[in-house]
Amino acid sequence: MSEPRQLMLNDHSSGDITLRDLVAPLFRHKRTVITTFLLAVLLTIAAAVKLSGSYETHLEVLVNRERLDPVMSTESQTQLPGGALSAVTPEEINSEGELLKSGDVLEKVVLQNGLQKREQQSLWAHLHPEATETQYVSRAVKHLGTQLTIEPLVKTNLISVSYKSADPQIAYGVLNALATFYIDKHVAVHRPTGAYDFFAKEADKYRNALADSEARLASFDKERGATTPGVEQTDMALVVANSASSLEQVEQTAAADEQRIAADNDQMKVTPERSPTQQASNAATMLLQQLESSLLAAQVKRTQLLLKFEPSYPLVQEADQEIAATQAAILEAQKTQYVNETTDRDPTFELLREDLAKAKSDLAAQRAGIASLKRSIQTQHLQMVALDQEAIQQEDLIRDKKANEDNYNLYLYKSEQELTADALDRKRIGNVAIAVPPTIPVLPAYSPLLILGAGFAAAFALSLGAGYTAEYLNSSLCTPAQVTELLGIPVVIAIPRQAASTNGGHRLIETR
Repeated sequence: MSEPRQLMLNDHSSGDITLRDLVAPLFRHKRTVITTFLLAVLLTIAAAVKLSGSYETHLEVLVNRERLDPVMSTESQTQLPGGALSAVTPEEINSEGELLKSGDVLEKVVLQNGLQKREQQSLWAHLHPEATETQYVSRAVKHLGTQLTIEPLVKTNLISVSYKSADPQIAYGVLNALATFYIDKHVAVHRPTGAYDFFAKEADKYRNALADSEARLASFDKERGATTPGVEQTDMALVVANSASSLEQVEQTAAADEQRIAADNDQMKVTPERSPTQQASNAATMLLQQLESSLLAAQVKRTQLLLKFEPSYPLVQEADQEIAATQAAILEAQKTQYVNETTDRDPTFELLREDLAKAKSDLAAQRAGIASLKRSIQTQHLQMVALDQEAIQQEDLIRDKKANEDNYNLYLYKSEQELTADALDRKRIGNVAIAVPPTIPVLPAYSPLLILGAGFAAAFALSLGAGYTAEYLNSSLCTPAQVTELLGIPVVIAIPRQAASTNGGHRLIETR
């Protein structure tokens, strides 16, 4: 027959599968079953020996947000990165996992634990005797990357790291060094390097600039005295205002004196230098006396008006008309009388002359005062211009000092910030922590008894499978029942095969 059979019956079967039917194929292929069982047992023993000498240690890394570093900038206000209070994302956990197996970290671990020496004793080293130390280290880094098991724990912020080695000290040393170098790598990656040196250097620069600004400002104040230009400028502006007011008053007084002199001159022109002291006259004499009194009163009135008003003022013109009328009346009266009189200096004329002299003297003094005030005001204006320039210089010095002081305080504050961050780095305080540190394994990674038990169970199942597989692939007729069932030929007699037969049992016919 060319097709394999799946159901085997013995002589005593009447159609039901018995335990003998199930066991018979194993006996027919007992050599295959035993060989498979022994090979599986040997492999199990070898695996037990191999795995019983393997030690595994673990560590767990916690990714958190316990430390918030400010963004590196020169702004006075400290800014925190956006989303600083949000939960740790899977991307961040995966990023930390990649840092754990980064090449530079693994290289440091290899060099610290001498894993490259194992590569020097490998088959590859014997095939490449010209290999360098760098190549050995590279291969050790590559092998270490494949031997490390790094995986995030589900629904946690933990990353589990495990490593197996035949030497428990090596297993512990590898993960311990990995934890140390990983923390250093995390700090270096998540914080800019040289920030403190930069801010400290800037703080020193602005401290020197501040000292220079203070020295220049002190020298400026010392050269000028204690009073600042701004205060002097304010006082000088008040002095200039007072001088301008005084000048205006003196000019008004001088203008009044000029008008007074003009009035006195006009009055003296119409006032006689001498006036009669004794008169002998008839009835017309009394009239002349009255007219002269009226004339004198009008002249005095006009003089007083001129002190306040212009000659064109109506009251002054009215007084002029009155004087002219009175004088005309006096002339008419004089024509009609003969007067014997004694004259003397006229007191009005003398009064006008004295007033004119005094007015001229006052006018000269006022003009001298006006000239002096103008020169003083001009000098004060020049002083104010100089003070304004000095005030600008002082404000520049103060502004420069204030800017240097603000910059110094800013960079000093920033350097203290970075110094604190560096101290945290040195203390290894970051957003990751070794939650479960590695320990030196005492027991092997796998129990030898458990391996042997599982191996024997696997060997037993594998040997059974091999026996049934061999029976399935065998095309021979092994029992009379098979001949009767498949060929329909009755079996008269069955002669058993010798015990040394390959398949064992009874065989009547073998079809190929």
